Amino acid sequence: MQIYLVGGAVRDGLLGIRGSDRDWVVVGSTPEAMVAAGYRPVGKDFPVFLHPQTGEEYALARTERKSGHGYHGFQIYASPDVTLEEDLIRRDLTINAMAQDPLTGQIVDPHGGQQDLAARVLRHVSAAFTEDPVRILRLARFAARLHAFTVADDTLALMRQMVADGEVDHLVPERVWQELARGLMEAKPSRMFEVLRACGALARLLPEVDALWGVPQRAEYHPEVDTGVHLMMVLDMAARLQAPLTVRYACLGHDLGKGTTPADVLPRHIGHEGRSAQLLKRVNDRLRIPNDCRELADVVAREHGNIHRSGELNAAAVLRLLERCDAIRKPQRFEEVLLACECDARGRLGLEDTPYPARARLQQALSLALSVDTGSISAAAIAQGLKGPAIGQAVAQAREDALNALPRGD
Repeated sequence: MQIYLVGGAVRDGLLGIRGSDRDWVVVGSTPEAMVAAGYRPVGKDFPVFLHPQTGEEYALARTERKSGHGYHGFQIYASPDVTLEEDLIRRDLTINAMAQDPLTGQIVDPHGGQQDLAARVLRHVSAAFTEDPVRILRLARFAARLHAFTVADDTLALMRQMVADGEVDHLVPERVWQELARGLMEAKPSRMFEVLRACGALARLLPEVDALWGVPQRAEYHPEVDTGVHLMMVLDMAARLQAPLTVRYACLGHDLGKGTTPADVLPRHIGHEGRSAQLLKRVNDRLRIPNDCRELADVVAREHGNIHRSGELNAAAVLRLLERCDAIRKPQRFEEVLLACECDARGRLGLEDTPYPARARLQQALSLALSVDTGSISAAAIAQGLKGPAIGQAVAQAREDALNALPRGD
């Protein structure tokens, strides 16, 4: 039995990145021998085991053969006679197809992974890359993480062929979302979408997003003009501001409606907020997006324009905005709404370092609204003989009165 460190831990070690999860491949063993040694089996489809002390994953060296569409259509062969080189050749990218002997530190690199690391190139290992459409998403995600890397021309050609062959159409929604979510959380999310767009996969997986490129906006508000370019800047601003996934997904969907603006109206986008919310619902249902991401994205899509203009609003209008955002009941979510709107405002050419006063003003507004003692007001209203909606109106009036202390924006 021989054990090697493989995959991302080897790659990141060579890049000087520490803290990566460690995965291991075991050559010359069997499931029975692994269990006898104390390893715990994981699932039924793959010969993977957990180390009895560290909990790290140890996989038997294996080969795979395509047997159908999508990423489930594989037959796995794991046997003591499978070599390390046979195991490595089934991997996706050369930079992920290296192994390291933990005893000697020697790197096993049969496919030029170290050379591609030095050249900053994402390159497929073999033609087997085309057998798993998830690899398109994984490569795009790596591009978002290693954003100085380029995609090899022959690899991009393979990806385009996979899209043309309909392979990405067989991806299950949960796996698409898993990879998209991970890519959104990388250092430069825009690179993921650029790669997906370059190979044609974005038009198949997220046509609502793909439709934004080439759509103009008013240059006085958007110096970058192109709506797709703006979206990429917004996503990268969300990464710069270390926004959570909910905010980054809201940024992704906030302007989808601009892709459906009639040509004779351009470059204006009247009513795009409502259209964005409708398109988001389609994406949410298709990819089975988690509820926290759905809900935040819906609020941001509908209200980001009003939040940008909130400095012009009086107390009554600000209160209505807070109520539409359900900010009083969900103040933490409202904070994320404001962060997404800041990403939108600063994700514009030349405005990346411009202050966003609407965020601080609406934070103050919410604090003023929450400071109202609704219990005392309700009790006083009841004592006056008021009931039902009248009590609610008394509370709303008290909140509006509190918001009169809010200074108007510039």
